[in-house]
Amino acid sequence: MEATIPVLILAIPLFMFLLLGLLGKFMSHKMAGILGTAGMGITLVLAYYTAYLYFFSGAPEFVDAAGNRLQFLVFNQDWLQFYDKLVIRIGFLLDPISAMMLVVITTISFMVHLYSNGYMRDHHGVYEHGFQRFYAFLALFSFSMLGLVVATNIFQMYIFWELVGASSYLLIGFYYVKPSAVSASKKAFIVTRFADLGFLIGILILSFYTGTFNFTELTSAGVGENTFAVSLSTAENIKNIFATSAAPVFMGGSVLTWALVLIFMGGMGKSAMLPLHIWLPDAMEGPTPVSALIHAATMVVAGVYLVTRLFPLYLMEGVSLTIITVVGAVTAFYAAMVACAQIDIKRVLAFSTISQIAFMMVSLGVARPEFHEGLGYMASMFHLFTHAMFKALLFLGAGAIIHAVGSNDYTAMHGLRKHMPVTHITFLIGCLAIAGIIPFSGFFSKDEILSACLGHNWVAYVWMSLVAGLTAFYMFRLYFLIFWWKEHKVPQGHHQPHDQPWTMTVPLIILAAISCVAGFIPFGNLVSWDGVPYDFMAHFDWSVAAVSLVVAILGILIAWRMYCKENALPEKMRKALPNLWTWCFHRFYWDELYMFITHKIIFDRVCRPIAWFDRHVIDGTMNGLAYVTNKASFAIRGLQSGKIQSYVWIYLVGALLLGIITALCVM
Repeated sequence: MEATIPVLILAIPLFMFLLLGLLGKFMSHKMAGILGTAGMGITLVLAYYTAYLYFFSGAPEFVDAAGNRLQFLVFNQDWLQFYDKLVIRIGFLLDPISAMMLVVITTISFMVHLYSNGYMRDHHGVYEHGFQRFYAFLALFSFSMLGLVVATNIFQMYIFWELVGASSYLLIGFYYVKPSAVSASKKAFIVTRFADLGFLIGILILSFYTGTFNFTELTSAGVGENTFAVSLSTAENIKNIFATSAAPVFMGGSVLTWALVLIFMGGMGKSAMLPLHIWLPDAMEGPTPVSALIHAATMVVAGVYLVTRLFPLYLMEGVSLTIITVVGAVTAFYAAMVACAQIDIKRVLAFSTISQIAFMMVSLGVARPEFHEGLGYMASMFHLFTHAMFKALLFLGAGAIIHAVGSNDYTAMHGLRKHMPVTHITFLIGCLAIAGIIPFSGFFSKDEILSACLGHNWVAYVWMSLVAGLTAFYMFRLYFLIFWWKEHKVPQGHHQPHDQPWTMTVPLIILAAISCVAGFIPFGNLVSWDGVPYDFMAHFDWSVAAVSLVVAILGILIAWRMYCKENALPEKMRKALPNLWTWCFHRFYWDELYMFITHKIIFDRVCRPIAWFDRHVIDGTMNGLAYVTNKASFAIRGLQSGKIQSYVWIYLVGALLLGIITALCVM
């Protein structure tokens, strides 16, 4: 494959960022929207073409004689060389997961670009202030995310990882005149910086002992030799490197375990895993298209992609996979419980995102090559793909509702099915997909995850099945409260809610269509463990599917009974379990806990004494020295009076004293 098209995939979003960022103020809002959308559309076509060539061309650089898909370096240029064995390169890596991510990122990004042309205008068609800046930031984020997924080495990934964080900060804080948006952007930036510190330390440990940053060397024997046996052999060599190192153990864990756990810490921050999840709900302060792009489909799956990229290393350390499983399972249940009590529709979807990302983490944590050739690995990527489509659909649908109603609160949205039929149908499809109802895409991907859990541990299977039931409940609670319940009168002076213009409606229809058919994609033949095709439909466990389907339907029926029509049952449930509802509504007080730790302990008990010591002891000492010096200088200033008589007198007195001292010493 020539490098031209892959280079353009990265270059076009970067060029659009520079063009709109530097020259956007000189062009009209409409022109900026057209240019930004067109640039992303071209990138979409090029990414689809690249993925098509990789998956379906059958070229020998992509597929070996046995039909296994290979890793392929389109280009890989030296950038920084520390010594002959430790070189940082910038390149473009094609393999099943990077090719799949190219499709996901460009699809969602293009839909968001198109959707924003309508969303970022008011009911009179007036564009919001900073419209050009908004499209510049979208382009920067797209460039950063694309660079992250095609990185050939872990240090290149880290560079784009930080660029993703910076562009996320800019987009969350787009409404910079709102204190809440500024606070949310800072919160996201600070929390992810702490996580990224762990990521960086993990990278340094890993590269120090292995002598490489390159993924092809860390996870396989090399390009063109990507068979399972060779991968295990190479993994064993890496394990031997750590086993024979000068410091193989630290606090009871191997150096490799610590490196992988620290790298996973970076993934926890980006993917909002407990306890580094607190930034994601507040990030809903950004425009809703930003929520769809960053916090539903692309940025938040970066942590999942990171673990997937280094998965052969994680397989060598069962402790790290256990940590991933436990963190994912606890996070999934926590987020599902909190989502059941939220009234802001974007926050419901935000906690839903946290829960679904945790599903993917659990799937990776339970994946083992000996069980259906790493079913959990494939299931995680499959759910990443399907979730990106239906969650972006749900966020964009929520944006259409908010745009029509002017509020995020579901109490202002009852009975909208009559006024917004297209939004109603597409939103319902998204809810059915995430609930895991056949034949929508979420049914297939989620059941593969549950099958992987059952193959590893029945406790994990029961736990995640419960989370799946909660998912169906809180999503249809949201659906019924928005589109059914009871119809509110339109406030005086407001327009009747209605479906939005075609720029907002077309993305909803396309994403809904994908959510209907994506489950039938032979995903295992495209993305599977070690590039070996896997026919998951041949191993599809209908007993697991039947149980999960019953659980999902039960969750929907409970939501229908409680929220389809106005009744007293929700209030009775709230009064029956007041403490549980309060804790869920307040997100189990994680934000308050962080505020207590930072303000009461770190600031008051640690920083305040240090500040007092700095001001009174260190500054006081310096000020005291300056005071003494000033007083002494004032006292002896007469010595420099300029009077010759005084100088002669002082000289004579001094000479006399020296003479006396000398005489005394001689005696």
